Amino acid sequence: MSKIENYILGNWTSGAGEGVPLFDSVTGEIIGNASTQGIDFAEVLHYGRTKGGEKLRKMTFQERGNMIKSLALYLNKRKEHFYEISYRTGATRVDSWIDIEGGFGNLFANASLRKLFPNQSYHVEGDPIDLSRGGRFMAHHILVPKRGVAVHINAFNFPIWGMLEKCAVNWMAGVPAVVKPATSTSYLTEAVVREIIKSNILPEGAIQLICGSAHTLIDSIESQDVVTFTGSASTGRMLKSHPRIISEAVPFNMEADSLNASILGEDAVPGTPEFDLFISQARSEITVKCGQKCTAIRRMIVPENLVEDVQIALGKALDKVTIGDPRLKEVRMGSLVSKDQVEEVKNRVKEIARTASIVYGDLDKLDLVGADAKGAFISPMLLREDNPFENLTVHETEAFGPVSTIMPYKNLDEAIELAQMGKGSLVSSIVTNSDEIAKEYVINAATHHGRILVLNRENAKQSTGHGSPLPLLVHGGPGRAGGGEEMGGVRGIKHYMQRCAVQGSPTTLTEITGIYQPNSKYKETPQHPFQYHWEDIQPGMSLKTHKRTVTDTDIINFANLTWDHFYAHTDITSLKGSIFEKRTAHGYFILAAAAGLFVYPNKGPVAANYGLEECRFVRPIYHNDTIYVRLTCKQKIERDSVGKELPCGIVKWFVEVFDQNDELVAIATILTMVQKKSPFVQINRSNIESYLAKLTENATAKWGMMKPQHMVEHLEKSLRIASGEIQDFEISTPAEHLAKVNEMVFNHKPMPKDFKHPLMEKENTEVLVHADLATAKQKFIEAYDAFELYFKENPEATTKNAVFGILDKFEWDLMNVKHFNHHFEQFGIL
Repeated sequence: MSKIENYILGNWTSGAGEGVPLFDSVTGEIIGNASTQGIDFAEVLHYGRTKGGEKLRKMTFQERGNMIKSLALYLNKRKEHFYEISYRTGATRVDSWIDIEGGFGNLFANASLRKLFPNQSYHVEGDPIDLSRGGRFMAHHILVPKRGVAVHINAFNFPIWGMLEKCAVNWMAGVPAVVKPATSTSYLTEAVVREIIKSNILPEGAIQLICGSAHTLIDSIESQDVVTFTGSASTGRMLKSHPRIISEAVPFNMEADSLNASILGEDAVPGTPEFDLFISQARSEITVKCGQKCTAIRRMIVPENLVEDVQIALGKALDKVTIGDPRLKEVRMGSLVSKDQVEEVKNRVKEIARTASIVYGDLDKLDLVGADAKGAFISPMLLREDNPFENLTVHETEAFGPVSTIMPYKNLDEAIELAQMGKGSLVSSIVTNSDEIAKEYVINAATHHGRILVLNRENAKQSTGHGSPLPLLVHGGPGRAGGGEEMGGVRGIKHYMQRCAVQGSPTTLTEITGIYQPNSKYKETPQHPFQYHWEDIQPGMSLKTHKRTVTDTDIINFANLTWDHFYAHTDITSLKGSIFEKRTAHGYFILAAAAGLFVYPNKGPVAANYGLEECRFVRPIYHNDTIYVRLTCKQKIERDSVGKELPCGIVKWFVEVFDQNDELVAIATILTMVQKKSPFVQINRSNIESYLAKLTENATAKWGMMKPQHMVEHLEKSLRIASGEIQDFEISTPAEHLAKVNEMVFNHKPMPKDFKHPLMEKENTEVLVHADLATAKQKFIEAYDAFELYFKENPEATTKNAVFGILDKFEWDLMNVKHFNHHFEQFGIL
């Protein structure tokens, strides 16, 4: 019988002994055994802290984000394999979509957060704090990756999503993970981790997997580690009180199953879209994942006059749910995860039913499609508790399956109180078309819930639903829900980082934070800052401009140009009693005039003005006052290039405007898009000749089948295509993909090795056109000259490229640089 393996210390390892059998939830067959016997958990944690942690901590946020994005793309291409395995957990295709593609979606979402972080391994938080009147002593907060591991102890219901929604966050923070999934579904988690390891995208040690019992894992936890737990509240409380957690003060994030509530608004009567939405959502939350969701609706709180309507409508909706083999298209609900879980759910239903009535479903009878009693199947169960203020079991007992209970309320205050009687939940929802009802509920119920969905006809089509945690929103809740938080975008990443207040001089903190701090020393530059590419610009790089005197005519002309005729600028007879003494320059004129002083007029790396982040006018500028500007690089921000755009980063410039007395009159932070340096050697006639001179007949290609003369003739042909001499071919890229492919010309990514060019498919690489390499080189140079001459005489011309479509001269130059670099590198002549 096969063993479900652990991935630890850089190897796949089977635990000793027979292990625990894992069962197919649908057929009851044994899938394999899981064992952790013989594993030294202290060694596993140490390996993660050192091997994986050291590499992740050194990576920048941009590198981590791009790594996670690459992993998401890699896994997404292999998703069908995981669907086949997921069926064995009892999940339908829809259920598995939430787990599989929802997990990959978490990777994508967290990878995109790299744009909100600096291009360095640590983060700077908030605004600088001036600790002295002179501005020479200050503080700033930084966040650095913890030097430990993230230990994730996950529940059985989402073997993929549960792992990836946590790991994406700790990887973004620069912290490795040790994942301990629930044993019963660990075979699915193992399948995904195998692909992760096979991809070689993550550094070794960034993830380790433990499939099976790990009772002593917490014994080796240290203060720099973080422990997260998803599962039952009782198990969570036991782990949270572990002596090692307490003695080492280890951060412990708990996300426990909770008695989530959904409220039907008093306005949502039968016949309204909201009533139908409530019924549809309730059916979905009962049946999706066979009710095995920590966010599922366990309590439906309904106006007392609508209880019967809801009961009947929901019963009819549940009648349409077919139960059975999740592989079958007609099946809408699969099974629970195990036979043990079936018994657990039945026992919990019986507890609730001591005071509540079972109004739908049967614990003993079940019609199945394509399956039999060997599987872990159960009927959807709907209960009704008519006295929810007296009978408290419904607020204290959770049946973790397709089970929910309807209860009545007289007014909204009662609905809020009933929702709170669950003592804290991950999520609540209210279905209403009344914004007044929605506001009243949300403001008063928010103390007891981690997330609240307000659902109505306006957002129904786009709503992700009551039970869907989202990567950019906080997931967690108070009280019974565990009192923790995970995900939440940037907030989630910060859970794995140590916040530290740093005090020092502005100049020192500029160097530490990578952000220019006001009053720090300027870095004078030998040339205008706008002449530098993004990589060469550094925080503190500064320019002091020449001066300009603001005249009365300037102010009047600006008023006429903008139609801004505010009295301080145009009516000097009205200044008495105001803060102004003379005709005053418009604030935006000062800003515009400042730009005129600091902008570099010639074309250079600065591609565009990207916006204005802050602006403040400290004191007025009157006519005949003189101003000058101090322009200083404040911060650099990474940015993904979009469309036909050369790669750029964002530079924030701190603009200080001074008057003739050197007094500060205005400050602003402007943003510019600044082009990045090309990683390619630029191509011209002169260096082509010098590179070709290095190429000999016996040169060997680093990749591919080309010989030196083949390569030269190939590049010659590409130039003759560019200049229009050869155009008797079709564009091979499908029309629907052509725009995207064309955009690749503009990025800085090298061409892939061993790429099969479509026009070479019909060519035998052994057939050469020219007599020898020397002749081929000469013909190549002639083709280059012809290319340049063609576009000099026809500057607006465009010609076909077999892969990239129709290109103009600018695009051909970009493509040629990539193409020539690719083949010159292939033969080692760059």
